[in-house]
Amino acid sequence: MIGHNGISSGNIEVREIKMFLLGIAFLFVSTAMQAGSYTDSLATHTNMPYGRAAGEELLLDIYEPQGEGPFPVAIYVHGGGWTGGDKANPDDAPVLEMLTKAGFAWFSINYRLAPEHRWPSCLDDVQTAIRWVKANAANFKGDPSRIALVGYSAGGHLASFAATVVDETVRIQAVVGYAPLTDFVQELPKRGNILGRAQRGLLNRPQELTLESLGMLKALSPINYIRPGLPPFLLIHGDTDQSVPYEQSLLFQTKLRTNGVRCDLITLPGAPHRLTEWNKHLPNYSDQVMAWLKETINSPPR
Repeated sequence: MIGHNGISSGNIEVREIKMFLLGIAFLFVSTAMQAGSYTDSLATHTNMPYGRAAGEELLLDIYEPQGEGPFPVAIYVHGGGWTGGDKANPDDAPVLEMLTKAGFAWFSINYRLAPEHRWPSCLDDVQTAIRWVKANAANFKGDPSRIALVGYSAGGHLASFAATVVDETVRIQAVVGYAPLTDFVQELPKRGNILGRAQRGLLNRPQELTLESLGMLKALSPINYIRPGLPPFLLIHGDTDQSVPYEQSLLFQTKLRTNGVRCDLITLPGAPHRLTEWNKHLPNYSDQVMAWLKETINSPPR
């Protein structure tokens, strides 16, 4: 069909559709690029090596505050079910923004992921990062005697576990767990008494629960290593979390307190597991986290 200007209207429609699709593709790529670099934009040093393991370079990003310091230090461990995630994931940006606002020198780490690297590779890397930060924090205006270990979801599990390790070289002064998984056995009924995809990848075990895999899940659970003398904990958890049961934080808090360890809990009413949605449910929760951190490791006010 020919339009009144002598150009095929069919060709015009095809061209317009192509232009529309190209515009959508450009918007998608542009958004993805911005998302991938968003957290990087918070850091003042990116992709700094902190170790090497199994032929893989271990990298971290650093935020170095302005001013003389020394500033309190936070080591951030990202989530992702032990099989995914990244130190520059924009979903983790709310935590890093909070630490920046609170005046911390922070170190956001990558660690080896399953299933290529099975347990305890990820834990080993967290401990390597703690030792590296202790040795190098002063070079970035950080105070190595005031370190908080912070983690979300699987990263919260690793942070909580690392805090229980009996080794002065990895001892830190505070732990903040954002919806941390602290008891693999407690969540089994929720999963139908089978291993989830992340657990199978982490442990290299079949879906069906066996006595061997049950023992491994117990060994992976930070709640089984609680003892007197651990650093203070702060837990933040949504009470409608469908990925990590809210009850885990309640039980973890109870056991810590029973052992004389300080543990505070910020409950997010109606909040799911996804960190980026929490502010909708409790808009001032980050202020509460900052206040707790400043009090706990004596951070100077900003």
